[in-house]
Amino acid sequence: MKASSKTQAPKTDVYARVTDKIVADLERGVRTWMRPWTVSGNPDPMGRPLRHNGTPYRGINVVLLWSDAIDKGFRSPTWMTYKQAQEFGGQVRKGESGSSVVYADRYTKTETNAQGEEAERAIAFMKGYTVFNADQIDGLPARYQLTPSPALPAMPLIDAAEIFFAKTGAVVRHGGGHAFFSPAADLIQLPEPGAFRDPESYAATKAHELIHWTGHESREARTFGKRFGDEAYAFEELVAEMGAAFLCADLGIALEVREDHAAYLAHWLQVLKQDRRAIFTAAAHAQRAADFLQSLQAG
Repeated sequence: MKASSKTQAPKTDVYARVTDKIVADLERGVRTWMRPWTVSGNPDPMGRPLRHNGTPYRGINVVLLWSDAIDKGFRSPTWMTYKQAQEFGGQVRKGESGSSVVYADRYTKTETNAQGEEAERAIAFMKGYTVFNADQIDGLPARYQLTPSPALPAMPLIDAAEIFFAKTGAVVRHGGGHAFFSPAADLIQLPEPGAFRDPESYAATKAHELIHWTGHESREARTFGKRFGDEAYAFEELVAEMGAAFLCADLGIALEVREDHAAYLAHWLQVLKQDRRAIFTAAAHAQRAADFLQSLQAG
């Protein structure tokens, strides 16, 4: 969506959309308060989002803007409309996508009943509009700019692991506050190494995303929808968890339990209780993924 100041109608059921997003985040293990890395430049990344005048957002808009800030790696807590940015001398950068928020209120309508009597009725309504994070806007006054954080400390990475990872040929990019594999772009995104607690956490997270990478349609084309239905994504996470453990064992990396994947526990238990062979399937796919990565080391 191009930068725009137009007011837009909200989605038909914004509450269902937000709920679905939160569920999807939890099913991906996205719990930002327990991730093994930090977001530079914002000491309180989960503080309430702020309007241009510093007033905190409330209710559902807090969840909407938190979700977008996490997904897009925004550091600033401040949001404003396109027009407000212009009023402050700023300019939304070309190609930036806005975030949806909503405004709910009531108005009074006078109606005449069958007896010819007039009565007032309060009618609730909801309007949607688009805001942009201050990180997306150039030229804003200094009060909207975060004080630059000190550069992340250099971290001595595990050489053997880095050599192994490089030989896979996987595209790995760094930046932002989220670790994930994007099947559409076929790349792995990780926070900067210095944002992790230690070299082992960084290597284990990269190993986990590399297992996901092996499942791409151009490699092992791993899918579980037909067998596991709604639990397919959680089952893929189980494969990645086990595959990363196998890989870290091969590389001599001490692997600690990733607390951000505890959200999957209920799903895993449900799958394993319903299907006694599921754990064997997960282990087989995990081993196959680790073997695939090992096969790329000959070059």
